[in-house]
Amino acid sequence: MQHSDYLKAAQKYEKQMVKFLRDMIAIPSESAEEGPVIARIKQEMEATGAFDKVWVDGLGNLLGQVGKPGKGKKLIAIDAHVDTVGVGNRDEWKHDPYKGKVADGKVWGRGAGDQEGAIPAMVYAAKILRDLKVDMSEFCLLTTFTVMEEDCDGLCWQYIVQEGKIRPDVVVVTDSTDCKILRGQRGRMEIGVTCLGKSCHGSMPEKGDNAVYKIAKVVREIEELNTRLKGDEFLGKGTITVSYIDCKTPSLCAVPGQAYIHLDRRLTVGDTKKSAVAEVKDAVKRAGVEAKVEVLRYARPSYTGLTYETEKYFPMWCEEEDSLPVKAAIKAHHEVLNKTPIVHRWTFSTNAVSIDGMFGIPCVGFGPAPENVAHTVNDSVPIEHLVNCAAFYAGFGPAYCDLAEGRGNGKPLKVKRLK
Repeated sequence: MQHSDYLKAAQKYEKQMVKFLRDMIAIPSESAEEGPVIARIKQEMEATGAFDKVWVDGLGNLLGQVGKPGKGKKLIAIDAHVDTVGVGNRDEWKHDPYKGKVADGKVWGRGAGDQEGAIPAMVYAAKILRDLKVDMSEFCLLTTFTVMEEDCDGLCWQYIVQEGKIRPDVVVVTDSTDCKILRGQRGRMEIGVTCLGKSCHGSMPEKGDNAVYKIAKVVREIEELNTRLKGDEFLGKGTITVSYIDCKTPSLCAVPGQAYIHLDRRLTVGDTKKSAVAEVKDAVKRAGVEAKVEVLRYARPSYTGLTYETEKYFPMWCEEEDSLPVKAAIKAHHEVLNKTPIVHRWTFSTNAVSIDGMFGIPCVGFGPAPENVAHTVNDSVPIEHLVNCAAFYAGFGPAYCDLAEGRGNGKPLKVKRLK
């Protein structure tokens, strides 16, 4: 078998992948409401006949296994989240967000780029492995179609690892990379700050203690804190921003007795939960007010009804360019796509905050569509990316096993790096 056979095989399934993606886009699947789209993916997986086992876990994640696990065999996982954000103002969309329109060589609609476009590529990668009779004696492929990532990235994998007792040797994360190889990302956490005051009638504000004025001082200090946060040459600068503000007041003719801000904190190399909380507490102190600072928690039921509560702290992660997962991705890219890959990092967050950041399971990113279409009215994916990703996913396992077993360790392959 020639490695170019992977791409030829993927090209045969272009129409099926496009139809499958359009079907998924037509099914609204926001976080905690993914049941119908999970059912559609499961239907497609079973129709290919490529999977030895297909099942849904207690949280609602859909998993598919190609080959059988065994002693000494590598477990190679490929992950995509199936949930999407909402559509916002539909009048802003050029194409109906739920039609999956095909135009200009792309499929358009909510979830096309972020990130349901990877799902057909994953399903048909399994089919390609079967079609080409790829030797599965050294590895077993696990595909994971995961839930609630947009609400709480990585929660799905906390469940897979901790409750499902599944720990792959490596995971290919397929969130949007524009077919680049990505090897790290900043982490993130959500912090709440609450100031208390004293409510009174709005006609005599001097009788009260306005909590909004207090929180406003904290907001200014948070803005200033963002300018002081350090950076990393590869992952970039840590950031913090106020993403939501609220207050509690007995009426609109009263002084608010409580005010709250929600902070989005992005974590770079050297940042920890402890250090990030300390920085916010210092900002409160600089503001000259008293406030409660807390790391927030997520406790929303999944579509199965299960609540799997977690803290909203998700560590950064980064794999070195000479690590096995990244080298295998570079090797697969050269051999399957016959192109020199670009190696870089994500700007946004993915499920790898749990897989690699929490559990130390090595990750590498490769997926269709650029990051900048995510959550926008331009959500779309090039059809060529579906084909290329299907071929890459099929070829990654053999490339990984070759390097793991000391085969194919010749001179370094060429890569391009972005600044």
